[in-house]
Amino acid sequence: MPHNVLIVDDSATMREMVKRTLRMAGLDVDEVYEASNGIEALARLAEHEVAVIMVDINMPTMNGIQLLTRMKQNPRLRHIPIVVASTEGSRERIEQMQQFGAYGYVRKPFQPEQLRDVLKPLLGVKDHAAAETENADAGSDLF
Repeated sequence: MPHNVLIVDDSATMREMVKRTLRMAGLDVDEVYEASNGIEALARLAEHEVAVIMVDINMPTMNGIQLLTRMKQNPRLRHIPIVVASTEGSRERIEQMQQFGAYGYVRKPFQPEQLRDVLKPLLGVKDHAAAETENADAGSDLF
Protein backbone atom coordinates (compact mmCIF):
# COMPACT_ATOMS: atom_id res chain seq x y z
CA MET A 1 0.00 0.00 0.00
CA PRO A 2 1.30 3.46 -0.80
CA HIS A 3 2.27 5.67 2.10
CA ASN A 4 -0.35 8.30 1.34
CA VAL A 5 -1.70 10.58 4.05
CA LEU A 6 -5.08 12.32 4.23
CA ILE A 7 -5.20 15.49 6.35
CA VAL A 8 -8.74 16.43 7.42
CA ASP A 9 -8.96 19.84 9.07
CA ASP A 10 -11.09 22.91 8.39
CA SER A 11 -8.02 25.13 8.82
CA ALA A 12 -5.92 25.46 5.65
CA THR A 13 -3.09 26.76 7.87
CA MET A 14 -3.17 23.61 10.01
CA ARG A 15 -3.21 21.37 6.93
CA GLU A 16 -0.14 23.18 5.58
CA MET A 17 1.63 22.86 8.94
CA VAL A 18 1.01 19.10 8.98
CA LYS A 19 2.34 18.78 5.41
CA ARG A 20 5.48 20.74 6.33
CA THR A 21 5.97 18.59 9.43
CA LEU A 22 5.71 15.40 7.38
CA ARG A 23 8.45 16.64 5.03
CA MET A 24 10.72 17.93 7.82
CA ALA A 25 10.41 14.76 9.90
CA GLY A 26 11.65 12.49 7.13
CA LEU A 27 8.50 10.36 7.25
CA ASP A 28 8.10 8.01 4.28
CA VAL A 29 5.13 9.72 2.61
CA ASP A 30 4.17 9.41 -1.05
CA GLU A 31 1.14 11.68 -1.58
CA VAL A 32 -0.63 14.03 0.82
CA TYR A 33 -4.33 14.63 0.25
CA GLU A 34 -6.44 17.28 1.99
CA ALA A 35 -10.04 17.71 3.07
CA SER A 36 -11.71 20.49 5.06
CA ASN A 37 -14.43 18.30 6.59
CA GLY A 38 -15.65 14.72 6.84
CA ILE A 39 -17.71 14.83 3.64
CA GLU A 40 -14.66 15.90 1.63
CA ALA A 41 -12.59 13.24 3.42
CA LEU A 42 -14.99 10.47 2.36
CA ALA A 43 -14.78 11.75 -1.23
CA ARG A 44 -10.94 11.64 -1.11
CA LEU A 45 -11.07 8.14 0.38
CA ALA A 46 -13.29 7.02 -2.51
CA GLU A 47 -10.63 8.28 -4.97
CA HIS A 48 -7.37 7.37 -3.21
CA GLU A 49 -5.83 4.73 -0.97
CA VAL A 50 -4.24 6.13 2.17
CA ALA A 51 -2.03 4.64 4.87
CA VAL A 52 -3.10 7.02 7.62
CA ILE A 53 -5.57 9.84 8.25
CA MET A 54 -4.95 12.92 10.40
CA VAL A 55 -8.31 14.30 11.51
CA ASP A 56 -9.55 17.25 13.53
CA ILE A 57 -12.64 16.79 15.69
CA ASN A 58 -14.35 20.18 15.35
CA MET A 59 -15.20 20.87 11.71
CA PRO A 60 -18.29 22.12 9.86
CA THR A 61 -20.57 19.92 7.73
CA MET A 62 -19.27 16.59 9.11
CA ASN A 63 -17.06 16.62 12.20
CA GLY A 64 -14.31 14.16 13.10
CA ILE A 65 -16.46 11.89 15.29
CA GLN A 66 -19.05 11.61 12.50
CA LEU A 67 -16.27 10.78 10.03
CA LEU A 68 -14.82 8.10 12.33
CA THR A 69 -18.32 6.64 12.76
CA ARG A 70 -18.87 6.45 8.99
CA MET A 71 -15.44 4.92 8.44
CA LYS A 72 -16.01 2.29 11.11
CA GLN A 73 -19.18 1.20 9.27
CA ASN A 74 -17.34 0.78 5.95
CA PRO A 75 -15.37 -2.50 5.56
CA ARG A 76 -12.92 -0.83 3.12
CA LEU A 77 -12.16 2.07 5.46
CA ARG A 78 -12.48 0.69 8.98
CA HIS A 79 -8.86 -0.50 9.25
CA ILE A 80 -7.15 2.74 8.16
CA PRO A 81 -5.25 4.16 11.15
CA ILE A 82 -6.56 7.52 12.32
CA VAL A 83 -4.60 10.08 14.32
CA VAL A 84 -6.70 12.81 15.90
CA ALA A 85 -5.29 16.33 16.14
CA SER A 86 -7.57 18.46 18.29
CA THR A 87 -7.73 21.16 20.95
CA GLU A 88 -10.07 18.87 22.89
CA GLY A 89 -8.09 16.86 25.37
CA SER A 90 -10.38 15.61 28.10
CA ARG A 91 -9.94 11.97 29.11
CA GLU A 92 -13.59 11.39 28.19
CA ARG A 93 -13.13 12.76 24.66
CA ILE A 94 -9.89 10.82 24.11
CA GLU A 95 -11.60 7.59 25.21
CA GLN A 96 -14.49 8.35 22.84
CA MET A 97 -12.06 8.85 19.95
CA GLN A 98 -10.35 5.57 20.81
CA GLN A 99 -13.69 3.74 20.80
CA PHE A 100 -14.33 5.13 17.32
CA GLY A 101 -11.05 3.70 16.08
CA ALA A 102 -8.47 6.45 16.58
CA TYR A 103 -4.91 5.10 16.74
CA GLY A 104 -3.41 8.15 18.43
CA TYR A 105 -3.99 11.70 19.57
CA VAL A 106 -2.02 14.93 19.26
CA ARG A 107 -3.23 17.99 21.14
CA LYS A 108 -3.20 21.29 19.23
CA PRO A 109 -1.08 23.27 19.19
CA PHE A 110 1.55 20.57 18.83
CA GLN A 111 5.26 20.47 18.20
CA PRO A 112 6.39 18.83 14.94
CA GLU A 113 8.18 16.16 16.98
CA GLN A 114 4.93 15.12 18.64
CA LEU A 115 3.25 14.60 15.29
CA ARG A 116 6.29 12.76 13.96
CA ASP A 117 6.37 10.41 16.95
CA VAL A 118 2.72 9.43 16.54
CA LEU A 119 2.93 8.97 12.74
CA LYS A 120 6.37 7.31 12.61
CA PRO A 121 5.16 3.76 13.43
CA LEU A 122 2.49 4.05 10.74
CA LEU A 123 4.62 5.45 7.92
CA GLY A 124 8.25 4.55 8.56
CA VAL A 125 11.21 6.90 8.56
CA LYS A 126 13.53 7.68 5.63
CA ASP A 127 15.86 10.12 7.37
CA HIS A 128 17.03 8.68 10.67
CA ALA A 129 18.73 11.94 11.61
CA ALA A 130 15.32 13.59 11.82
CA ALA A 131 14.08 10.78 14.05
CA GLU A 132 16.87 11.23 16.57
CA THR A 133 15.64 14.57 17.88
CA GLU A 134 14.29 14.44 21.40
CA ASN A 135 10.64 13.74 22.06
CA ALA A 136 8.61 16.79 22.96
CA ASP A 137 6.87 17.08 26.29
CA ALA A 138 3.32 15.87 26.94
CA GLY A 139 0.65 16.48 24.35
CA SER A 140 0.67 13.36 22.21
CA ASP A 141 -0.51 9.89 22.98
CA LEU A 142 -0.68 6.50 21.34
CA PHE A 143 -3.59 4.35 22.37
